[in-house]
Amino acid sequence: MTIASVVLLAVLAIAAAPLYFRKYDEAGTVRTRILPVVLLVLLGLSALAGVLGSTTAGAAAYCVAVLAAGLGGGPVTVAILQISYNREHPDNHQDVSEAPVLRGGAWIGFLERVAISGTLLAGWPEGMAVVLAVKGLGRYSELGSSAGVAERFILGTFASVLWAAAVTGVGWMSIA
Repeated sequence: MTIASVVLLAVLAIAAAPLYFRKYDEAGTVRTRILPVVLLVLLGLSALAGVLGSTTAGAAAYCVAVLAAGLGGGPVTVAILQISYNREHPDNHQDVSEAPVLRGGAWIGFLERVAISGTLLAGWPEGMAVVLAVKGLGRYSELGSSAGVAERFILGTFASVLWAAAVTGVGWMSIA
């Protein structure tokens, strides 16, 4: 991974960081529509720079990859949840902004992505199963509380895990 790749991952993390200190707005905002696309483009450019580069960035790339995995996944996950929301479904009487929200979801997602990234970079992919088991057990009682909660939980978890794995893969290139 080149220095350019690490810098792009750092920019990705910095761009996403402020979102964890504000409540997400309705579906029409820049933060929920444009930022996820920008983050995906930055991740792609970082991967491209890593593949095309001939030097390695060293251990610092791991730290930046974990940070980018944790912070960058939130906006992407929220965008996927908003895109998947079906207003015409009979169980969905409210707007997407009023859909069931699980408490602490943004911070749990952040910690989930950091843990997944850390276990993958440590060479212990089985750690993903532990992280997902703890998350599932912690939310078990809430998953049947209202229509759509379980589906949103599963979709959000998949989006979050895929983001963490993708960013970690870019970070993993630093040892090659």
